[in-house]
Amino acid sequence: MSESAPVKDNYLNSPKGIWSWIYTLDHKRIGIMYLAAISVAFILGGIFALLLRLEHLNPGPLLFTAKQYNQLFTLHGAIMVFLFIVPSIPASLGNFILPMQLGAKDVAFPRLNLTSYYIYLIGAIFCIYSMIAGAADTGWTFYTPYSSTTDTSVISMTLGAFILGFSSILTGINFLVTIHKMRAPGMSWFKMPLFIWALYATAIIQVLATPVLAITLLLLVLERTMNIGIFNPALGGDPVLFEHFFWFYSHPAVYIMILPAMGVISELITAFCKRDIFGYKLVAYSSIAIAIIAFLVWGHHLFVSGQSDAANSIFSLLTFLVGIPSGIKVFNWIATMYKGTIDFKTPFLYALSFLALFCIGGFTGIMLGALSFDVFAHDTYFVVAHFHYVMMGGVVMAFLGGLHYWWPKMFGKMYSEFWGRIACALIFIGFNMVFFTQFILGSKGMPRRYFNYLDQYQPLHAFSTYGSWVLGLGLLLVLIYLIDSLVDGKPAPANPWGALTLEWQTDSPPITENFTHTPEVHHGPYAFDKVKPS
Repeated sequence: MSESAPVKDNYLNSPKGIWSWIYTLDHKRIGIMYLAAISVAFILGGIFALLLRLEHLNPGPLLFTAKQYNQLFTLHGAIMVFLFIVPSIPASLGNFILPMQLGAKDVAFPRLNLTSYYIYLIGAIFCIYSMIAGAADTGWTFYTPYSSTTDTSVISMTLGAFILGFSSILTGINFLVTIHKMRAPGMSWFKMPLFIWALYATAIIQVLATPVLAITLLLLVLERTMNIGIFNPALGGDPVLFEHFFWFYSHPAVYIMILPAMGVISELITAFCKRDIFGYKLVAYSSIAIAIIAFLVWGHHLFVSGQSDAANSIFSLLTFLVGIPSGIKVFNWIATMYKGTIDFKTPFLYALSFLALFCIGGFTGIMLGALSFDVFAHDTYFVVAHFHYVMMGGVVMAFLGGLHYWWPKMFGKMYSEFWGRIACALIFIGFNMVFFTQFILGSKGMPRRYFNYLDQYQPLHAFSTYGSWVLGLGLLLVLIYLIDSLVDGKPAPANPWGALTLEWQTDSPPITENFTHTPEVHHGPYAFDKVKPS
């Protein structure tokens, strides 16, 4: 039996030892640590989701009391939003890929990058403590005046979200400076990959919007601890003011989540269609347009709060307006695929899933932007379905697509393409079983966040619950074959997909310094008509 080839030095094994990871300044290792942390959060939030659906298998109590149910959906929402979806693509895939796509050795501020990771962990610890100390039962939005008066651990949960915000801000600052100052020679703004444009727009929102949430949650903590009348009407406060503050951050936060996902989809479609992106500049500018308009539409969450008819009309119009740059992206992705040499590998299947599900989420968002329909559908399962089609059908599908796309680069191992396709199909089918059913439930008047429901809704609730099992099985399968690939996977070539962006010009996995020499850029990132992939 011949001896195995010696293992090359790469960022995973050089330097060695647990302390080299704890104190690392390497953006790739920090990205991997973020990936591990958000994966734990995703699993935990997913388990809570399965329990929520199981509780609704039949009317009446099954596993939990009404208060425990409220605590469970609060934990599900808070963990999924603050611990998983917001940091999922920027902090893990973004941290790993952004410097390499720019041709840089690292981010601009490596120590700040590591600090942001440990701030994330501290915020996560506060959230975990909240679970142990009597989980909050307010919903992930922490609406006042209930959050000002409930006896559950609102303070520790909101402080956890407050701390997590600093991690998001620091990551955004790091990305902005890195993109401005550390691009490879020859990489002009319009030779940057579209994933970088998406992260740039995301960073703008992170830096400008997150402080508003931080101040809002801090004011809520002060109100609870010092009985200051800010939001609680019993103390002279205004609960609608909390809604304005909260959604001024949280609607832009939707784009903190979805913009990086759109950047991933641009990479996947060009790589697996072997075509330059159709309308590159329009796609790039649409990311910036979404970031700007995101700050102007928060009021559509308050259509039934008593705000003026004029404000409602303006916010409704702006909600329609934000659909334009999103539509530009979808149109250009489809145009890119037209007459492309399409390779239906697992990452591309996730891109197709994203297109189908995000379009449904987007169209139903336009519906909810219409005043007459929103008044009817407000606080029903229709809103739940819309939100999940954007967040799960959009962000999570893109995250899974990006994870499969860059997995060979990150770990130097190939996963099972057969099981990858099976898992993608299960996730797509299971997701639609769960949430398309909820559009029907909402249109029939089923309110969201209700512990109990009328017998007439039971068949649809049961079908949605069965779909959650299919979805959970698909996600479990992804976890199994990706972990298996680390042990038994075939070694990955430097460029298994034949892509042109700079990260594919390094070894798989990359060396600690990313490149042996600084790359020079002479063409756009998707110029398949000019350059043959290596």
